[in-house]
Amino acid sequence: MNKAELINEVAKATGQTKLNVHNTVAALLHSLTSSLAKGERVTLVGFGTFERRQRQARYGVNPQNPKEKLKISAAKVPAFRAGQELKDVVDGKAKQAPLPKSVTATEAKPAKKAAAKPAKKAAPKKGAAKKAAPKKAAAKKAAPKKKVVAKKKRR
Repeated sequence: MNKAELINEVAKATGQTKLNVHNTVAALLHSLTSSLAKGERVTLVGFGTFERRQRQARYGVNPQNPKEKLKISAAKVPAFRAGQELKDVVDGKAKQAPLPKSVTATEAKPAKKAAAKPAKKAAPKKGAAKKAAPKKAAAKKAAPKKKVVAKKKRR
């Protein structure tokens, strides 16, 4: 699963818009990254712990020339340790807890109503005339594509 798929899944589960979920995920990752850069530990109980570790300088081997040694400098690297609940769910020892009803049921319904109300307000004559022109143009563009597909099928 990548970031876009995660955003789609969360938006579907919560009933929020993809933009709201995208902003939330971006803020979460930004906060997590800035905390790790400061050297702080971020613990999400049941999920895991993110922390910054110090990697010592060492010598490595050049894979193209195994006789050549390379000096690898010291670095600060991010690390993740899975929490016990996450380990148990992944291993199959426990079932994943369902989402709380407050997340799935109550927030999904108001989001749909809020989306429906602006559509009704956008029906004045001025707005309708502006919206009708692009739809006609889109319909004209779609017609030639269908003809091209039909010609390809005849061959």
